[in-house]
Amino acid sequence: MEFGLIFFLYFWAAVANGNHAVLKLEADQPFQRVPFAHDATIHCCYRCKENPQVRWLINTYTINGTILTRFVNLTEEVVDKEMLEENGIKCHSLVLKSTHLHDTGLYQCYLNHSSARISIFTHGTFLQVYKPILKTLNLSESAKNSIITAEGVLLLLCVLIPGTMLLCKSKRLNKLEGKGRREEENIYEGLNLDDCNSTYHQIQRSQMQGPYQDVASCGDDIHLEKP
Repeated sequence: MEFGLIFFLYFWAAVANGNHAVLKLEADQPFQRVPFAHDATIHCCYRCKENPQVRWLINTYTINGTILTRFVNLTEEVVDKEMLEENGIKCHSLVLKSTHLHDTGLYQCYLNHSSARISIFTHGTFLQVYKPILKTLNLSESAKNSIITAEGVLLLLCVLIPGTMLLCKSKRLNKLEGKGRREEENIYEGLNLDDCNSTYHQIQRSQMQGPYQDVASCGDDIHLEKP
């Protein structure tokens, strides 16, 4: 009994490994981001001698945090291209024309190998559809570089012009101060201090005597009238 159970487990493992060897998955593109109303192409690749049945699924995330899985409806805007084979690798392509925001989700291939009784989901590609930010001014890179250069020149002028004006003003004030000092020196140049002192004392004595002279100093010629 135990020998039969062990033989069955070995047989089942060999069959399982053989089935996996019949259909082997290749790496998928994990993430793809496209702008709104643009085309998107998703690939799923595998190795298999026969052609299994392939159907596309989309997994969308709801507001409640749950995942909603459904088959992709093929229309004129959603096309499943024919299988391409190269070096033993077979690929299917799902083309979404003029994508919408609700096209965002995880896309997988459902591979059904009826003869080998294998059903496998590929790793999948998460497609994100976004709305690009509208530019107020659509400027080229050369125009942006020109604007940045002009801003740098204006900033440099704003720094140099006030500084140059302040330097010129301070230089002009220094010249005026030097000129005033030279004029003061020229006024007192050549004056004799002794002469200035004698003249000053004469002026002081004349102010102290007043406009009237001493009568005695007038001499004998002056006769006073009797009252």
